[in-house]
Amino acid sequence: MSLPTCVVLDLDDTLFLERTYALSGFRRVGEHVDRVHGRAGFAEVATSLLEEGHRGTIFDEALRTVGLEPTPETVRSLVWVYRTHRPSIALLPDAARLIEALAGRYVGVLTDGPLESQVRKAAAIGAPRWADHVVYTASLGAGFSKPHPLGFALHERHAHVTGTACAYIADNPAKDFRGARRLGWRTVRVRRPRSLHVALESGDDVDVEVETLEALRA
Repeated sequence: MSLPTCVVLDLDDTLFLERTYALSGFRRVGEHVDRVHGRAGFAEVATSLLEEGHRGTIFDEALRTVGLEPTPETVRSLVWVYRTHRPSIALLPDAARLIEALAGRYVGVLTDGPLESQVRKAAAIGAPRWADHVVYTASLGAGFSKPHPLGFALHERHAHVTGTACAYIADNPAKDFRGARRLGWRTVRVRRPRSLHVALESGDDVDVEVETLEALRA
């Protein structure tokens, strides 16, 4: 089978570690909490909660720990600071080398998540510069996040190829690959040791599983 001429990449835990973004956001939110509410230590508490495996309620628990009531208004304001901060992240070395090796092919990005945060993540790693097209599923409307195939179909349209000429590289077997498989794409799961979904087993919609992107350069 010939090599794909269209390669589309996920963002979080594929091109950089999601926890690196989270720690960057915690630092920015911690500065906000200290400045607005006069309470220090938020970032350190939030980081500990993340490392302990907490998800979803980190802001509420961290606020309580530093002595603040996690009212809906307060939590919403912190979420906004988190999502709109300029993230201190960069391409992982193996991701940078893979992108360089893909020169001459169509290279795209397809990512779920809040639009305000995903746009800033993509900008921080230079995606608008090196990618032929970036698709943010949040901009497509409700119901079009992965595994819906629309984001993949948009890349087919831009690349002018379909099916096995396309490959999707991502990390989360719970949602990333079904939409690509419905269109006949090839799929690669990168299962980074410190990624958020590393414990999930790959399904039959994953063609290849690797620990780093270095293995794909050949």
